[in-house]
Amino acid sequence: MATKSAEELRKLSLQQEHQQPWEVCHYCPMQTFKASQDFIKHLRDRHCTKEGGSYVCRYGFNGVCASLPLDGVNDRDYETHVAKYHVNQVAREPEWSVFSAAQNLAAVLNDPSRGKQTNLFTKKWGDSFVEKVHIPPATTLPSVLWNDFDGYLKRIGRRYRRHVRLSTQQQQFGEESPTSHSHRLVQRESQHDGGVGNLNDIPPIFMKNSFDLNNPSTFADVFPGVGETSEQSRQSGRLLQERLSHYLDIVEVQIAKQVSQKSSAFFHAMTSQDTIMEQMSEANTNVKKLRSKIQHIDSSLVKDSLKILQLARTRQHYYTTLEKLRLMATVHQTQPMIQLLLGTQDYVAALDLIGTTQEILAQELVGVHCFRHLPMQLKEMERLIDKMLNTEFERYSTADLNRPLLTNGECDRVLDEDKLVCIIMGLLREKNFKFIEKYKEEAIVAIKAIIKQMVIEVIASSDAEICLTGAGEEAQSLSIPDWIQLLEKATITLLKLLHRIKLVHDVMEQTANASSGNQVDALTFIDSEVFLSQADHQLVMEQLAALLTHVCNYCHERCANLVSSQSLEKSVATADEIMRLTNIVERFSSGCEDICGMQCVPLQAALKAQGTRFAQKFHAERKSKLALLLDSERWKQVDIPNEFQKIIDRIAKNDFSVSKASEAEIPTNGPQVPTSPVLLVDGKPYTLVGAALLLVQIVSEYCRCAMQLPVVAGHLSRHVVDLLRTFNSRSCQLVLGAGALHVAGLKTITSGNLALVSRALQLVLWLLPKVKHHFHQLDPTSVAGYDVVEKDFIGHIKEIENKVLLIVTTLVVNQLNTWDGRPPVPSQSFRNISRHFVKLHEAIAPILPEQQIHAIYRTVHRNFKDKLREQLLRNNIENNGGPQHGSVTSELVFYMETLRTLKALPQEELTDSTLDDIWLK
Repeated sequence: MATKSAEELRKLSLQQEHQQPWEVCHYCPMQTFKASQDFIKHLRDRHCTKEGGSYVCRYGFNGVCASLPLDGVNDRDYETHVAKYHVNQVAREPEWSVFSAAQNLAAVLNDPSRGKQTNLFTKKWGDSFVEKVHIPPATTLPSVLWNDFDGYLKRIGRRYRRHVRLSTQQQQFGEESPTSHSHRLVQRESQHDGGVGNLNDIPPIFMKNSFDLNNPSTFADVFPGVGETSEQSRQSGRLLQERLSHYLDIVEVQIAKQVSQKSSAFFHAMTSQDTIMEQMSEANTNVKKLRSKIQHIDSSLVKDSLKILQLARTRQHYYTTLEKLRLMATVHQTQPMIQLLLGTQDYVAALDLIGTTQEILAQELVGVHCFRHLPMQLKEMERLIDKMLNTEFERYSTADLNRPLLTNGECDRVLDEDKLVCIIMGLLREKNFKFIEKYKEEAIVAIKAIIKQMVIEVIASSDAEICLTGAGEEAQSLSIPDWIQLLEKATITLLKLLHRIKLVHDVMEQTANASSGNQVDALTFIDSEVFLSQADHQLVMEQLAALLTHVCNYCHERCANLVSSQSLEKSVATADEIMRLTNIVERFSSGCEDICGMQCVPLQAALKAQGTRFAQKFHAERKSKLALLLDSERWKQVDIPNEFQKIIDRIAKNDFSVSKASEAEIPTNGPQVPTSPVLLVDGKPYTLVGAALLLVQIVSEYCRCAMQLPVVAGHLSRHVVDLLRTFNSRSCQLVLGAGALHVAGLKTITSGNLALVSRALQLVLWLLPKVKHHFHQLDPTSVAGYDVVEKDFIGHIKEIENKVLLIVTTLVVNQLNTWDGRPPVPSQSFRNISRHFVKLHEAIAPILPEQQIHAIYRTVHRNFKDKLREQLLRNNIENNGGPQHGSVTSELVFYMETLRTLKALPQEELTDSTLDDIWLK
């Protein structure tokens, strides 16, 4: 007993040393259990009492368990009790049992996702009671193949072969194998069983995996003394035979015991097998009956129905063949029918018949040998009809446009309207839309002939020697009165011709509408199918509209070119002549607008010829004056005379009337009129240079001249655009391009000079909408270039601002490149940066508005942070609270204090957190 206690203590010590969950029974110290469930089973079977189907725990050192005073517990409560009080307290996962199941029979029967099951009560309970669901392979797990285990199998295979070789060697030297040890453990358990068949009586050699009587040593151990012939050996042989018989009885008893325990499962399986065989026999009988019924249905119903369908299909084939023959007979009569339709000038019907026949030949009569040449013949006939239509239309156009024009009071009509409709419909059916272009060419030829005839008549009635130039439409040395008389007669005649063209245009439009199915304003006698698509109809409508527009524009151009520009430059028209010319042009333009729906402007150039010469001279003088002033400008601030303030005040009210302010000039050094250091525009101060004041004065003069001469308002508006562009480009060359260093003799271009130019451009931007509105009231077509000029000025202001930013950013970058974030604080680099900021603020603060200053410093501040972040990364300085981090923080405090002192940014943007992003990587 002492030896067992020592062995128990030794195992317990090993358990504590290696932290292994070995379970040791203190009643049976030699029994150790690796699994807790095995230990619980051992306690329940060996050291407990079962009374009335309930367990009473008797396990303990005193024979009674103090932890379970109650008697009468079931299996589960007993196992829970033993696991809690008599098993080593090592964390284990609970073992699965039937009570741990998440789904039982009631849950399967009441599964709402299964619905009502018709064969529920005919199923056999087992693993197939619930249908198996195919679980797709997991997409997140890699695909494991047999090849992945090749390396492991090769490595373990070598170890296993080595293990087998060593085990064989140990058996040869009589060492006990692990199987013998397992057999000994089974024998101990059999001793405790106390059954009739005791397995410990069987020698271990019979339990070995390597038991082989062919082995001499094994044979000698099993049959000792077999070769001896003495009486003692015979006695031993009988004893050996009885002992082997006893071993056989023990094994048979154990087998009978196992068979008796599993007999219920065996008989259950056999019963299920008989039931399955009965069901298979019944199913086989049902299948035979079903096949017999199907054969009967096939012979009595299906075959006759299929025969009926076959006969119906044959009859349909006969009908189809007959229709093909009738269609071939109809196609054979196509050519005579086309000749008959062309004889009655029914071009549309002939073309429709050709198209239909071609479609039938391509779709329904493909491969018919007798019609192999018919498609080419139809195509040639279609080309012939198209040529006939073009020829007829040209003849009609020439006859209609060259017939004599009616006198006043007579109403012109369309010549042979029915014929024209047939020709146009045929051309539209052929999708030949070039006839509109041809009619336009014929109309232009007629217009040229009319104008040439009128010029000849004017020359014949004039006493001066006049020669014709070009195509005979331009007369040299024609006086302004003769030119106005010729223009008046020509416009009246051309309006009559345009009305005739408009009548033909209307017939074309109505025909196109009828051909496309649009019966709005269509001819009432047109009764034809719709063959013109909406896309083609839209194209024809666009070409017809372009026809009238082009013809009217051409009339204006020819009238404007009646007299050469050399003739107009010899004299200047009087006010009466300009008024008379204006009435002629407006009457002709109004008539053309009624015809084509658009206003034609080419003839307006002749009306504005005299005014244009004046406007060009007016513009040249002031442009030259502005250029001289820009070349001599020093780009410094000047005082503003009071008269210029009055000009700005009137312009703010859209008042460009003449006043004494027009006599104001750029101030000189001597004391003259009262002045002010800034110009107030809508209450905002503007610090300006002398060139900006002169520009405002010149622009106001242009506006006043346009009010006096509305005829040249468009020219003056374009000249204003040219003047503003000149001021913008020249100021850019002198300041941004540093041209003032050579022209005006400046030593350098400072930030103050850039700010003054920017402020002058901002004044022009304020003035632009006023000037644009003024000229828009006089001539809405003359303000197209103001938006471009505005964009140019805005871009110039942005370039000046970028130049200032480039200067400051370059200085900041140069200082930060030499900064290393080390004491003293503030460093010389940050002192220089602060000094540059102060100088910039002193230069631009008196000139630029506060919002623009904030925008400049906001960009400078952002560039400073970006460059500082790069420098911190380059010097490997991090936000870790170290010495270098403290130095950088002190530098930034000095930097922020400079910005707060200058008020370069709004106070809400100068918080301490504005520099936190420099530490972000």
